[in-house]
Amino acid sequence: MTIDFNKTDGLVPVVIQDDKTLEVLMLGYMNQEAYDKTVQENIVTFFSRSKNRLWTKGETSDNFLHVKSIHIDCDNDTLLIKALPDGPTCHTGSRSCFNTDYNQNFIMQLEQIIADRYENPQEGSYINKLRGKGLNKIAQKVGEEGVETVIAALAETETDLINEASDLVFHLLVLLREKGVTLETIAKNLEGRHK
Repeated sequence: MTIDFNKTDGLVPVVIQDDKTLEVLMLGYMNQEAYDKTVQENIVTFFSRSKNRLWTKGETSDNFLHVKSIHIDCDNDTLLIKALPDGPTCHTGSRSCFNTDYNQNFIMQLEQIIADRYENPQEGSYINKLRGKGLNKIAQKVGEEGVETVIAALAETETDLINEASDLVFHLLVLLREKGVTLETIAKNLEGRHK
């Protein structure tokens, strides 16, 4: 990867995106030294313009950004880093430095929550109760919620439709997790069909 640090006086903008949810978390800047340290340690390090020094995100909060992949733009002067955050990214305690009304990628985050319930069962969790009833019950719930969504679309209020569609998506995510299929796999399949 050849990064053109000279184009912008030695600093390039770096967009940080959550590797799992794809939410944009923050924007920072790197010089060559910050980039090299990031690549070497697999933890995001910026060049802080206000502190005039290297700054590893999380050095005081322990909310590190673990690098999963680095991508360069077509002009070789901007980076996109997909990372896994250890906690909130923003110094205010928010998940992102961008104040959006809601997490646009919550469905992907919900997929991770379901995966966590599978890996770390919690007593009383609805996901674990459903999982305990087996694949047939999980698949049956998807069918039930599908029918209820159709009924709501045809004969009920918009609120009913939103609630039933939410139940359908939730149960479909549980079914996909039960079968070991990810949203990424579904998205790639849909993208391939679109071409």
